[in-house]
Order: sequence, then structure tokens, then C-alpha cells
Amino acid sequence: VNGIETVENMPNCINNCYSLETFWKTWHASFNRWLIRYMYIPLGGSRRKLLNVWVVFTFVAVWHDLEWKLLSWAWLTCLFFMPEMLLKSASNGFKAKSAFGEFVRRELKAVAGAATITCLMIANLAGYVIGPSGINWLVSSFLKREGVPVLGGVFFSLYVGTKLMFHIQDLRSGVHSPQ
Repeated sequence: VNGIETVENMPNCINNCYSLETFWKTWHASFNRWLIRYMYIPLGGSRRKLLNVWVVFTFVAVWHDLEWKLLSWAWLTCLFFMPEMLLKSASNGFKAKSAFGEFVRRELKAVAGAATITCLMIANLAGYVIGPSGINWLVSSFLKREGVPVLGGVFFSLYVGTKLMFHIQDLRSGVHSPQ
């Protein structure tokens, strides 16, 4: 209408994201671009990535509503984001030299993807359902004898789902296509 083109707000299926960075780039992409353009970059961009994530997510929580539940969501998300950012920057120079090395790298990436999805679920549960006081209950429930198999099953399912995401990406990119 009137020559105004809107940005696709969900450019990818959010169920095909195994990293927090990819998930947040995909979830409400137009808002993400605004946050990057007007907050993240003026705060120093990737030079201060570990600090900027805390400022941006705190802003997003307060922008939604000033509630402890939302602040706990933001801060848990940031806390879970830290290892991903550190591992990603540490592994950028790693290149597998053998098929076995590539296999190990891919398996570790799938385990990390399952852990990331689990962390995202915990942050969303804390922020939108159980609140910060419910985190202790959630953790203690899963660490009981009855909860460990459930947690293991959930984690294994997410691991398998992450491996499936890798195969879908390979098919789309033509990595394993027959010549």
C-alpha cells in the first residue's frame, strides 16, 4: 500500500533454530532490527557484545512490562547467551581435518543446540509462567529421582531434533546432494 514494503517479521521457522542468536534474529525480525540499529550498535556493537546483550534484553523486558517475571526472563536469557557467545567465538577458527573430527564437531554442536533449546524453554517458563520463585521448584523437580529420566528424555528429544535441523539445512544448501 502506497509503496511501503514491510519487513517479513518471521523470516524463518522458529522451530528450526538451535542457537539463541538465530532464534532471536528470527523472532520478531523487525523489532530485532530496531534493537540492533538503535541500541546494540550505539552501545558498541559486537565489541561489547557480552555487556550489550544484558542492556538490550533488560530493555525488552521493561518495554513489555516492568515485572520481576519478565526481568527474570531477560536475565536468564542473557545468562544462557553467555556460554553460546563464548563458545562461538572460541570455535570460529576450528576446522575439522578429518571425517571423524567433523563428526565430533557436529555431535558437540547438536548437544549444544539441545542445551540451548532447553535453556530457552527454562527462561520462557520463568518469564511467562512460573516466575523467578518457581525456578527453584523447576530445578528441584527435574533433579529428583523421578525427574531425571524426564529431563533426559526431553534433552534426548531436543538433541535428535537438532540433528534433524542439521540434515534439513544440509538438504537446503545442497551439501549432501548427489552429483
